[in-house]
Amino acid sequence: MAVQQLAPLTLSDEERAELKSLTMRRKTAQALALRARIVLTCAEGGQNKEVATNLGLDRSTVGKWRRRFCGATHGRAA
Repeated sequence: MAVQQLAPLTLSDEERAELKSLTMRRKTAQALALRARIVLTCAEGGQNKEVATNLGLDRSTVGKWRRRFCGATHGRAA
């Protein structure tokens, strides 16, 4: 079975800074901080399975947040 190559998730400097900030703030909701970590880890180039293993999550959870982030950023004005 071939591994599906995912489109690279690229972040602007502003997006990367905001996501890093969310992971480090003491008052950020833990679910939001986890989503930020997922997106940051995906942006490093890993496949969903690798990201899931690194973060101790289910692959479908990683896929869901990768898709949602890509969908949200894809539709914005450039």
